[in-house]
Amino acid sequence: MSSTDPIDALLGPADIRDLAARLGVRPTKQRGQNFVIDANTVRRIVRTAEVRPDDVVVEVGPGLGSLTLALLEAADRVVAVEIDEVLAAALPATVAARLPGRADRFALVHSDAMQVTELPGPAPTALVANLPYNVAVPVLLNMLARFPTIERTLVMVQSEVADRLAAPPGSKVYGVPSVKAAWYAHVKRAGAIGRSVFWPAPNVDSGLVSLVRRDEPLATTASRDEVFAVVDAAFAQRRKTLRAALSGWAGSAPAAEAALTAAGISPQARGESLTVEDFAKIAEHAPPA
Repeated sequence: MSSTDPIDALLGPADIRDLAARLGVRPTKQRGQNFVIDANTVRRIVRTAEVRPDDVVVEVGPGLGSLTLALLEAADRVVAVEIDEVLAAALPATVAARLPGRADRFALVHSDAMQVTELPGPAPTALVANLPYNVAVPVLLNMLARFPTIERTLVMVQSEVADRLAAPPGSKVYGVPSVKAAWYAHVKRAGAIGRSVFWPAPNVDSGLVSLVRRDEPLATTASRDEVFAVVDAAFAQRRKTLRAALSGWAGSAPAAEAALTAAGISPQARGESLTVEDFAKIAEHAPPA
């Protein structure tokens, strides 16, 4: 069997370590790098993401290419965004060596995902990524904001971040990431990932989060920035009532109370009890600047 056969194309633990040694790469904590070394795990991620043959998938932080190769086998095209210079330079050669028949369907963008404003080729339809743990939430929200054509997302993140993203109103871990993710999509936990599938093994468990973009944007006259300003203010002081927490946003506690009352929300409520729709209603009744 040649190394171009799909069953053999994915990277195993020995392949990953060989590749890293050749490149002189050591995973760094600074960039939150933990490389997946288990082919069954990347197959499971692709399956859970429901990647289709016509999908254009964007992957953030491809590292040595474990997930990239599995995505290329399933999707029409894959665009990988990698900030690390050494990894970015090596990935096209890995793809060409292991999946030569699909190499023309792969593109690499050497950039920080927080700075990317456009991607080569057709617009992306899906985002699938093992996100660096230290920047997972801002990267996810930035990609959803910048690329409205992304319909389906599956990201692997630290387990507690997965819990926060998928938390419903009223739960202990419901907060800013939960509300902002819900602005864009229907969010749910999509599984757990053990530590042993990574090199190096992280000190935390990982979780999969599925985000399916809303068919229609949230019905509100307020802009996203206006709604997010209310969300940020409401959770900046979690234990305070909204009347108090939104006093800075509104200009005063009485002004916050008036906005809340107009929106049909109790001034004594707390941010963690509100839906994204509630926050949008408050933003619609913002006091005049």
